[in-house]
Amino acid sequence: MKTILITGTTDGIGLETARQLGAQGHRLLLHGRTFEKTQRTIEELRAQQTDLSAEPVFGDLSDMRQVLQLAEQVKEKAPVLDVLLNNAGVFENERRITPDGLELTMAINHFAPFLLTHALLDRVKAAAQGRVISVSSIAHQGGQLDLEDLTFKRSFSGYDAYCTSKLANILFTVALAQRLKGSAVTANCLHPGVISTKLLHSGFGIGGASVAEGARTSVYLATAEEIGTVTGEYFIDSHPATPSATARDTSLAEAFWQTSVELLHPFLSAND
Repeated sequence: MKTILITGTTDGIGLETARQLGAQGHRLLLHGRTFEKTQRTIEELRAQQTDLSAEPVFGDLSDMRQVLQLAEQVKEKAPVLDVLLNNAGVFENERRITPDGLELTMAINHFAPFLLTHALLDRVKAAAQGRVISVSSIAHQGGQLDLEDLTFKRSFSGYDAYCTSKLANILFTVALAQRLKGSAVTANCLHPGVISTKLLHSGFGIGGASVAEGARTSVYLATAEEIGTVTGEYFIDSHPATPSATARDTSLAEAFWQTSVELLHPFLSAND
């Protein structure tokens, strides 16, 4: 049995991932924006599976202070965290800047998992074989990362911001895997498929495959024994795949990591 934190579990792929991992008997820490919403989600899941082992953790991922508070909740519940599954994501049609000075899409889709992973890495390293998993998207192929303009001040479209945030997930994984070399922790990311979720409908105006299919690769990466030492990879349909050339640029991954550290410095130092 693994202890697994999943962000963004109140609907869509995150909810289905929780359902599948719960059915396997793992201990779950399920995240939602508020305690009430997350508790309702657990009650709904428990109605289907009475022996579900799940506890709520909560926080608004657009607010970096709440990301740190979320990490503290996890630390109180889990001295060892086998899997950190960065699943939460948004598609925003309007450019909005958070109180932390970050663009909202990038704040939730990249900076929150970056900060949360930093805050919880000691707990993941305490596991026999820890895993950090990030849900990216094939949409990363449309992403263009301007390190001088991560708030899209020059020009903004919801699609471009989303694609860039998904590119960010892969670059983060590449740089993290490099830093974790020699440890028992792996870092991988995935494209879940074109899945019929609220995000897909509102952002792209189309339908897709079932959420059960969308959760499959996340569940595989969280649990499969045969990939216990595989790291720094991008998966589609539970198999390693080749992301875009930009996503494979290790120099860009490193520069982006450093830029993220600089932008999150007040919060990273608060966590030290």
